[in-house]
Amino acid sequence: MANGESEILSARLYQPLLSNSAADVAPCSNGGNKNRFFLSLSKWVLKFTMWLIFIAWVALFLLVPTDLGTTLSNDWLAATGGTLFGDSGSVLLLFSGPILAIALLAFPYIIIVGEEEQQLQEKKKPPRFNLWTFPVLVDGPFGVVSAAELIGIILFIVFVLWDLYAFTAVNVRLLATYDDLSLGETRLMFLHNLARNLGQIGLVCLTFLFLPVARGSVLFRLINIPFEHATRYHVWLGNLAMLLFAIHGLLYVLIWTIKGCVLSQILEWKDTGVANLAGSISLSVGLLMWITTLPPVRKLNFELFLYTHQLYVIFVVFLALHIGYLVFPTAAGPIFIFVLDRFLRFCQSRKSVDIISAKCLPCGTVELVLAKPESLRYNALSFVFVRIWELSRLQWHPFSVSSSPMDGKHHISVLIKAIGKWTEKLRDSVLKNLELPCTKLTISVEGPYGHEKPYHMMYENLILVAGGIGISPFLAVLSDILHSVKEGKPCLPRNILLVWAVKRSDELSLLSTIGMDSTIYPSFSNKLNLQAHIYVTRESEFPSEHGEVGNGTADSSDLCPMSKRSGMSVLVGTGHNVWSCLYVISSTLGFVILLGLLDFFYINPFDITSWSYKGFLFLACMVASVFIFGGLVVCLWHLSEKRTSAEEKCEDDESNFGKIEHTETVTYNVAHQESPASLTRSIRYGARPDFKEIFGSVSKNWGHVDVGVIVCGPPTLQSSVAKEIRSQSIRRQSGDPIYHFNSHSFSL
Repeated sequence: MANGESEILSARLYQPLLSNSAADVAPCSNGGNKNRFFLSLSKWVLKFTMWLIFIAWVALFLLVPTDLGTTLSNDWLAATGGTLFGDSGSVLLLFSGPILAIALLAFPYIIIVGEEEQQLQEKKKPPRFNLWTFPVLVDGPFGVVSAAELIGIILFIVFVLWDLYAFTAVNVRLLATYDDLSLGETRLMFLHNLARNLGQIGLVCLTFLFLPVARGSVLFRLINIPFEHATRYHVWLGNLAMLLFAIHGLLYVLIWTIKGCVLSQILEWKDTGVANLAGSISLSVGLLMWITTLPPVRKLNFELFLYTHQLYVIFVVFLALHIGYLVFPTAAGPIFIFVLDRFLRFCQSRKSVDIISAKCLPCGTVELVLAKPESLRYNALSFVFVRIWELSRLQWHPFSVSSSPMDGKHHISVLIKAIGKWTEKLRDSVLKNLELPCTKLTISVEGPYGHEKPYHMMYENLILVAGGIGISPFLAVLSDILHSVKEGKPCLPRNILLVWAVKRSDELSLLSTIGMDSTIYPSFSNKLNLQAHIYVTRESEFPSEHGEVGNGTADSSDLCPMSKRSGMSVLVGTGHNVWSCLYVISSTLGFVILLGLLDFFYINPFDITSWSYKGFLFLACMVASVFIFGGLVVCLWHLSEKRTSAEEKCEDDESNFGKIEHTETVTYNVAHQESPASLTRSIRYGARPDFKEIFGSVSKNWGHVDVGVIVCGPPTLQSSVAKEIRSQSIRRQSGDPIYHFNSHSFSL
């Protein structure tokens, strides 16, 4: 692109910050208009195609329980079952092919949308409600549920009930044809069919179960749902699936008890048909995982929940052995997508990451500054998973990123509050380093993960509500906004209200991690209306012995890195879209190739007929394709990453590496309420936020606008904010703001 055209596009992007007049910007060239038209057309074609495939896929699951669905499935198997890939390939193409096709089409769509956003300025839209950000259920068993999520829950429940009804109707008609059965035999037959159908419905739930836990899944990037939100869907689907599987197993046990052959049936392993013993093992492991996920058990012993959840491997393997090669392919697509993501995470987590610096703040919170390559991209509202080998070789803990991507090219920061055994060990290790320098901490990182788009930049009016350490992601958000204003980049936020509740005033030292005065931007007060309301809930007045907040009293140290300039890997999270696409394509093609070779050289020549064995071979092909074909692309990707890092080393002055590009910290004298002229701030002691008063004041002063509300804190805080937003939305007047609820709290 010519320099003149780049300047024109840049002027268009920065226009909201520099000018309100469209006449200040020159018109685009014809080539630019053609390019925009091509990008827009390609985007809509891909979007339409993906929607068409998805609707057909869902319709397929709706038709399966009906006579029409059975007829169509049989016709499909008869037409395609004699091919090289056999019946399992036909089932795979019919039930798992659509979701894999959507995943492949999602990559060019995301790439095109990214290109289009660089050329087109998003038009400011009039205020309107959004189903995804309107809280409907607040205090129920599902937590805070938006209108869109509630619709999804209702539709899925209707889907399950429809399947149950359709299967039951078919069973009743089928039993009517057996005139020679006694009443007892008819009841047993009905229970048998019901148990089998519940297992089939549970398998459909399992089909969707693995999609939300693929942390870097392109499918959730496609619809801009981050992993911390998707985990809730995994929990809901997991509870439903295990409930159906549990009833499925209990009904069979009841039938076998009536027949007097419980033990023999549980231990049965047939070559043709389902293997009962494998199903018993899979169900037992699944029930163990389910029990440890229940809130009382998880809160009492989180490590037990964490470790038993790794038994999903045994659960899936024995499930494949149980249902065999004809049924397992129906759920293979989402499981394959999960395996793709899991292998990338495994490769990324093998790399040790340098800790550039570690600091322990007065409140006991640890700030870790980690090395990263310049090519790694992330949004301010992102989080990473961290493992420290000296503390635990198995535990991964999620933490919000506290630094803006514009704070520096070579580092990323996280704030870790000592609230558990693992975090307390980390704090003690950092403090110990002050007495015994050069303490080694070997750290591995997965991520960053987060929204595909920086949605905090899409609201002109923002309310950030934090509880305690929940301020961490908002430090990144504020820094991101201030840097954007300073550098003249597209940035919608103009009115920002920070509401922060802490237990004690020593936690205010967290503000020292960001410069909020003229050190970032000398005159941002004429572009931003930034206010902060801070509530210290467990102190009635300011304790004078604490002195000044953010006055450099934190203990900081440099921990010896395990390798020189070893930054985070870019394989997952916000990895390179082209490499990610090649990885998925190569693994999928490899899967197809291995299935064909297996059928051609082994299953058909040797007449392998065992259902469970063929199901195991099918699963083995799935995993092997990711390791072999996908692994080859990962190796090339890794070499490309190393070459890019080497080029960055040559470009950067070695003496400047590791220099933290944070701005100077600000000294706030809380006792005298001194603050920069650009920041309006108030601190209340012995009080909690009154959200009715806060939102009422906002409604009065901001008028009819969209207001993005982002909450990061405990569930009670989220519920309180969501309840007030719902109340404000129900009784709002025509001139009041429209509030959009967004949660940024991560929990497993």
